[in-house]
Amino acid sequence: MSTVVVIGAGIVGAACAHDLARGGADVVVLDRGPVASGTTSRGEGNILVSDKGPGAELDLARLSRDAWLELGDELGRDPMELEEKGGVVVASSPEGLDALEGFARSQRAAGTTALDVDDLRSLEPHLAPGLAGGVLYPEDMQVQPVLAAAAMLEAAQRHGARFVPGADARGAVLDRTGRLTGVRTGTGEVIGADAVVNAAGTWGGEVGERLGGAVPVLPRRGFILVTEPLPPMVRHKVYSADYVSNVASSDAGLETSCVVEGTRGGTILIGASRERVGFDTTLDVNVISILARQATALFPFLAGVNLLRVYRGFRPYCPDHLPVIGPDPRVPGLFHACGHEGAGIGLAPGTARLITQHILGGDGVDVARYTELLPDRFIEQEA
Repeated sequence: MSTVVVIGAGIVGAACAHDLARGGADVVVLDRGPVASGTTSRGEGNILVSDKGPGAELDLARLSRDAWLELGDELGRDPMELEEKGGVVVASSPEGLDALEGFARSQRAAGTTALDVDDLRSLEPHLAPGLAGGVLYPEDMQVQPVLAAAAMLEAAQRHGARFVPGADARGAVLDRTGRLTGVRTGTGEVIGADAVVNAAGTWGGEVGERLGGAVPVLPRRGFILVTEPLPPMVRHKVYSADYVSNVASSDAGLETSCVVEGTRGGTILIGASRERVGFDTTLDVNVISILARQATALFPFLAGVNLLRVYRGFRPYCPDHLPVIGPDPRVPGLFHACGHEGAGIGLAPGTARLITQHILGGDGVDVARYTELLPDRFIEQEA
């Protein structure tokens, strides 16, 4: 039996632990905090195909969507608040609608539907008037990320996995050939392993460096606004067409685009902002004001709704906006599963399927379809 150490008990680490343990591996999960206490606890719970262009990431999003549905069957949808609610992307101008519909056509496999003004009103009666149209993405879903991570980690433990909170991965243990054979924790304890998975989220770059396989994962700060509980007013995940371009942007400065969605508890989540400010956790009132104005412009009824709270976190950002998934050729035995930016929650179970295939093999996922996600791309740039 292979022993696998998973570093990180966020949603990606929990998904990897669950999939590996179910596949027969002896799994140990390390995290310096409790389950889902980092980036995962600051996420909206997006499971999206709508913001992914054609290529490996869209393929991974669709693989993950199927895996989420399987997890819902196995672990129960209600405990994770898993909902097939669909996404509605709206454009405010005819030019923006043309660009949006062109992007949607490039995602043929996602089953998109163009929406005129009447369609929008039917799907979302409380939208502001004057919008040009939009696109429906029926495959978009939502989940409560902390509940989902906890459910997957608990399921992994039922398959024999062990979770060690308060354990900070400080360095690698290598054999004479340079193969990774274990992890040294902050207390000096050595945990032996046949494979180690770097699922440390925003800290994936730092953890990779400690283990001898640095990857360029950087923090990108984002804010989320949470309203008071309301009756159901927003039926889908609704966002403006410029959200996709903001996700793909490499600008370091502040970028905002309107994202509005309801939760099962009645609160409405409002985002999204992106800015590269390191690990600065300062509460920026200006960002909150911008997000609130954008949300009320899209859904005017929100102008009379109270905010319950505001939270912020760091998305694990890679320069090419793609996650890093797969074996590190510099350190045999090291596997990366990080750098998903704002898509980590949605892509977690698909990422786990790839990692399990890389480590355990078998007749699972065709990893050849996902070569552009391998860490090799950054190593080639270094050379």
